[in-house]
Amino acid sequence: MTSDIAQPRTGFWPARAATMALLFCSGFLYATWGVHVPTVKAMFDLNDASLSVAMFAVAGGAIVTMSRMARWVGRAGSQRASLHSGIALALTSAFILSMPNYWALVGWLALYGAANATYDVAVNAQAATLEARYRKPIMASLHGCFSLGGMAGALVGGAWLAHHGSPQWHLGLAALGCAVVIVVGARFMQPDMLPGEAPVGSDGEASRAKHTPPPALSEAARRQLHRKLTGFGVLAFLGLVVEGAMYDWTAVYMREVVSAQGAWIGAGYAAFSVGMAAGRFSGDPVRARMGGARLLRVSSLLCVGGVLLALFWREPAAAVAGFALAGLGLSNVMPVMFAASGEVARSAGMASAEAIAVMARLAYLGLLIGPVLIGAIAHGISLPVALGAGLLCIVPIALLAPKMLAGVDGRTAKPESQSK
Repeated sequence: MTSDIAQPRTGFWPARAATMALLFCSGFLYATWGVHVPTVKAMFDLNDASLSVAMFAVAGGAIVTMSRMARWVGRAGSQRASLHSGIALALTSAFILSMPNYWALVGWLALYGAANATYDVAVNAQAATLEARYRKPIMASLHGCFSLGGMAGALVGGAWLAHHGSPQWHLGLAALGCAVVIVVGARFMQPDMLPGEAPVGSDGEASRAKHTPPPALSEAARRQLHRKLTGFGVLAFLGLVVEGAMYDWTAVYMREVVSAQGAWIGAGYAAFSVGMAAGRFSGDPVRARMGGARLLRVSSLLCVGGVLLALFWREPAAAVAGFALAGLGLSNVMPVMFAASGEVARSAGMASAEAIAVMARLAYLGLLIGPVLIGAIAHGISLPVALGAGLLCIVPIALLAPKMLAGVDGRTAKPESQSK
């Protein structure tokens, strides 16, 4: 049985710019919520344990609903799902500080986490479609826009609070602005690439031929595909364990171990964030030349070298340089895993959104476990030993990536080579 391919209403660059804008909004809204964690603590007079439960509700809502919502994204299409989940994300962000009591706050944060996870899956599914349709690696730069959005959200939030602006107005205006961007941007997204659809040719024109979808996945084939996607999730999980630890512990390390003073205390966190953003904006052309597996091997070495530099040369400047290298090394783990998940799923006949959710659900546990694990080791032994132990998560990425990504790297070849 054959069917006509849905023709995109927009070209590659408008769709790419729209996807970048939507991921920028994701980072901006997440940072805006992060800025107001102390506000939430003060408003509801929470102790650290109660605040931790509220913060965990965000991750819990995401993890519990991700698989089910991903199936909805697969049915609705990433364009429609990005629009609807983006509006839900903006609405849940806007009213976080309007909850009447603590348990209402916990429930609302769970809804916020679910909306955020659905939006994340939908926008990354759109990115996977663009990569597959045009054979142009773009995933890393899109995630770089998320990092930029986070930086912008933190800066705007800090400036707002410094001028004693209303926290509720801050969340409301941030949500409104992002909602406008999401509604406009979603119009420029493209319909999902169908299994069996040919990529765009070297002349820039999409194939108008009928395509034959691959046969429906058998139960055995689905289990095999889930195992592969779970493997991608394990690699992403390991990367996010270290990433989460770096975000939460670099400032503590600079203050307590390096004995940094003043602005140097926050410089390690800033350097790590800059390294992440720089690596993501430069990662796509590097992946196009080297392939994802080799990129992850080289990146892993950079991360290991950076952390060791920070651990063994305990001078502020050296530690900052080390954390910047660590950020550069970790920056492309998630983009490569998102791209690989979308590609292997599409070739097998599974919706990209469903595949991305299988990988991401496991991966995002790393952001929860990483800081806690490092904290436990730091409490029992020392913080330098804890950060050094985190490197045990990086080595498997370098060793396992070539085998797990076998057969995936070659699919990001340039369009010209595909058309010959």
